[in-house]
Amino acid sequence: MTVKKYTGHAGGWGALKSTATHLLKSDNIAKNIKNLLKTNQDHGFDCPGCAWGEKDEPGRFRFCENGAKAVNWEATSRRVDRTFFKEHSVSWLRKQTGYFLEYQGRLAEPVIYNAETDHYDAISWDDAFSVIAKHLNELEDPNQAEFYTSGRASNEAAFLYQLFVRKFGTNNFPDCSNMCHEASGVALKESIGIGKGTVRIEDFEHADGIFVFGQNPGTNHPRMLDTLSHASRRGAKIVTFNPLKERGLERFANPQSAVEMISGGATTISHHYFTPNLGGDMACVRGMVKVLLERHNLAQKNTNKAQQSVFDLDFIQAHTQGLDEYLQLVADTSWQHIIEQSGLTLEQITQATDVYQQSKNVIITWAMGITQHKHSVATIQEITNLQLLFGQIGKPGAGLCPVRGHSNVQGDRTMGINEKPDDKFLDNLAKVFSFTPPKESGHNVVEAIEAMLSGKSKVFIALGGNFVSATPDTTFTEQALTNCKLTVNIATKLNQTHLYPGKTSLILPCLGRTDIDLQGSGEQSVTVEDSFSMVHKSKGVVGSNTENMRSEPAIIAGIAHATLGNTPVEWLRLASNYDLIRNYIAQTLPEFSKMNERLAHPGGFYLGNSAAELSWNTDSQKAQISSNPLPEDIIPASIRALSNNRIFLLQTLRSHDQYNTTVYGFEDRYRGISGERNIILMNPSDISDLALANEDLVDVESLWTDDIERKIYGFKLVSYDIPKGNIAAYFPEANPLVALQNKGDRSDTPASKSIAVIIKKAEQSNRIITTALPLNGKNLSPNNI
Repeated sequence: MTVKKYTGHAGGWGALKSTATHLLKSDNIAKNIKNLLKTNQDHGFDCPGCAWGEKDEPGRFRFCENGAKAVNWEATSRRVDRTFFKEHSVSWLRKQTGYFLEYQGRLAEPVIYNAETDHYDAISWDDAFSVIAKHLNELEDPNQAEFYTSGRASNEAAFLYQLFVRKFGTNNFPDCSNMCHEASGVALKESIGIGKGTVRIEDFEHADGIFVFGQNPGTNHPRMLDTLSHASRRGAKIVTFNPLKERGLERFANPQSAVEMISGGATTISHHYFTPNLGGDMACVRGMVKVLLERHNLAQKNTNKAQQSVFDLDFIQAHTQGLDEYLQLVADTSWQHIIEQSGLTLEQITQATDVYQQSKNVIITWAMGITQHKHSVATIQEITNLQLLFGQIGKPGAGLCPVRGHSNVQGDRTMGINEKPDDKFLDNLAKVFSFTPPKESGHNVVEAIEAMLSGKSKVFIALGGNFVSATPDTTFTEQALTNCKLTVNIATKLNQTHLYPGKTSLILPCLGRTDIDLQGSGEQSVTVEDSFSMVHKSKGVVGSNTENMRSEPAIIAGIAHATLGNTPVEWLRLASNYDLIRNYIAQTLPEFSKMNERLAHPGGFYLGNSAAELSWNTDSQKAQISSNPLPEDIIPASIRALSNNRIFLLQTLRSHDQYNTTVYGFEDRYRGISGERNIILMNPSDISDLALANEDLVDVESLWTDDIERKIYGFKLVSYDIPKGNIAAYFPEANPLVALQNKGDRSDTPASKSIAVIIKKAEQSNRIITTALPLNGKNLSPNNI
């Protein structure tokens, strides 16, 4: 491992060099350059990476460094087929890294696990569908099956999937949303009546103030930096709250700016950059509101001024309820509590408040640094409260902007991938397809793992994703899958989830976003929804040896036809022409009316947003100003009582050479870390206080009240600029530390940014795999989680 402080800016020549390196490592440089030029373009394909939107600007490249990695990774000519599986047992593959597994190439043909030989064997598509149908139809109850979805599935695939599963009889839809922005959906639905952001990408052109919470766009959604740099250059003030100083939020050189590339210059992104404690963002916002409330009260007393209100009282009166109770809660919250929990000074909180108050139009944006805490729903509602106090929703350049991860994770939810569907959607489904969908809530991710662990759920089907690496409590998740009678993974690449097979296990290879999708009626396109509720087409351009792969809609239709026959639709006919699927979507979801016709417009169409139109679909028909107390402590007293050692708060995060669970390489360029993933970022003072040194090996144990020992071994300390008492590690390597029950209130999102741990010098110098072991003779079961 090498650690060298990165002194450059984000983007620029470094991003171009990295992109070129990955192109050179690919199988066909000319082909992949051509592919990149089709990324996020009309008549091209939607990037398989993030969900950031695009302005209609002809002639511009619309891919970023990490998007280029995703495209190259998917468009490889390497193939994993029966020969590969004959050479490699599952036990051997289980010992390899995720990087090794994905680097082997695209899955080429359906395979079924042979427990006697510990190898996967080839199977025909028809036989695979028959195996799945047999297991599903033999279940005593449809609720004994779990149907997982990755956010990269298209709208067409997601709609077919939920239709099949609901006709089968369950709402068990554990989804990747459960692990990322579930808190955003819950909080916004309660507060403003819709679980989506209220802004469009054009609003960033009109914002005077942009507040960025808990995210690292330079790695996770780099195209956002283009938007932020334009806003900064025209004078918008950008204020960032993030525990780590991420280079992309400090300064950025746009690779498409000739001036910046030639001069070596860069645009300042954040005008103020604050580093709160992990979980301290709610206290930061509460502090801002407290400063504003004090100013408001002072203005109210000053009868000599014409303007006697700091808050937008007309907006509050017309559109909200709950003001008095909330302002009393703010007044009762002590400054000591706010400052200790936030980790910021009163002066810093006041600086942020000044920018907010002086800005006419404000956007607040956040990502998983906000959503993966126990109190995430309350934090997002605190952010919403601030915007409501100033009428910063429903006007140009203002609003709420949760930044989604996977490229269609929001669209999947719109299509009905939801374990808690609303009655209106189910009623529409019943009317269009003439059957009664199940009404009771299904399982989310945590509940699905618990159900599989206990034996209540016996079948697991995954539409994409890497369930083992994405979920918490890795050892429990692995055992949950192996408990199943059947596991099915629809995937483009081999990953760790495929190596924990149920009694019967299938891997079904699907086409990727970049592949040409040829069905009976001709070449097909799919659709996706970005973070700004824009729906647009995506059409693959890569023609390669995909003859024994099938599209996701075709695979879902094949399973549904084998299981249900031609009920309630002719599944195989729909799979032959995706326009037919879209016609059903348009009949079921009013906002998709005339979907096929509207998709002909360049850039697609906007779904609309009720809150942005100042229409509040809440019980009171008004926006709710919520009153949530600050947590007493981010690390509860019950956890602190478990150890006499110093307790740190750990967050998991991505490296720069990573997207979700896919590791493209070992260069975390902007953090200056190369060649290593088993690392712990720690404040140098904390390292010294523990009598340790930079690059010492340590063992990390998480604390949870279930008598289960969760440890990772032999991780290397890296001295880093991070608030004292806070540490960070990459996922999925640190996922075994996240207890299954360490989850968000009302969202059940794993609290992967709030893991209480203790650090000890490694007892052994060798690097071994992470484990979670039962103590006191307890079994690995939900009762002991």
